[in-house]
Amino acid sequence: MPELPEVESVRMQLEKYVVGHTIERVEINYQKCFQGDSDNVVGGKVRGIRRFGKALSIDLDNKHSIVIHIKLTGQLIYRGPNLKSPPKLSKKVLDGIPGKHTHVIFRLNHKGILYYNDVRKFGWIKIVRSDRVEEISFIKSLGPEPLDGMTLKKFSELTKSTKRVIKTLLMDQSKIGGVGNIYANDALWLARISPTRSAGELSDLEIKRLFNSIEDVLREGLKRGGASELSFVTPDGTDGDYQDHFLAYGKEGDNCPRKECRKVSSKFSKIKMGGRGTYFCPACQK
Repeated sequence: MPELPEVESVRMQLEKYVVGHTIERVEINYQKCFQGDSDNVVGGKVRGIRRFGKALSIDLDNKHSIVIHIKLTGQLIYRGPNLKSPPKLSKKVLDGIPGKHTHVIFRLNHKGILYYNDVRKFGWIKIVRSDRVEEISFIKSLGPEPLDGMTLKKFSELTKSTKRVIKTLLMDQSKIGGVGNIYANDALWLARISPTRSAGELSDLEIKRLFNSIEDVLREGLKRGGASELSFVTPDGTDGDYQDHFLAYGKEGDNCPRKECRKVSSKFSKIKMGGRGTYFCPACQK
């Protein structure tokens, strides 16, 4: 599922492409993914894009917002005057745009279009009043984010207060917003901490190292436009490339690149934790 860097990459491009556009019409091809009255956004001018963890809010000047969670395979793709020479569409946009997986189309002024595609149909779109966006249950339950609101002090208090496995804790959106499987794996490797450790057993030094590592991998993900491992694309229709720079995620059987690990030919292992693939080096992650 797209994580903080992927959704923030979407937010930044949407801000560039759709802010200033007015919504002229909404075409809904799959009603189950759409909640609320589309008439409430017709005529509204996009004034800003907010992100809450892995969810986005397209805020309009008529006091309504379009809240979107792309979940596992959702895609938001823009075509229009603010992208005069669109790049070649990623192969991850199955059947193109519009196609059989295009469930909602926002027709904008000046011939702009925002497509919402979703192969697996897990994502959702909700029309709500802008002053009630933060009351949506998913958003209301989010914990502070590592790059905005989560301080080292808060992170230390969080880890020391529980016996939960550290990787599971990192992925709990009610505790830490925006971190998912990819970046949790990579941050733990960077911090040299085993994903199976109890959070409450980490030393102050390990906590600080992990806190910094989480920030580092998230910033690297942002720099690279996110990871297009499965279906993720940015609104211009192209892939991110963090998948070409994974530190531990997906590395099962590969040699750990650390010097001391190369000496003992340590390879990345894979285990299941909470139903998710978990990758780590048994030699350097303790």
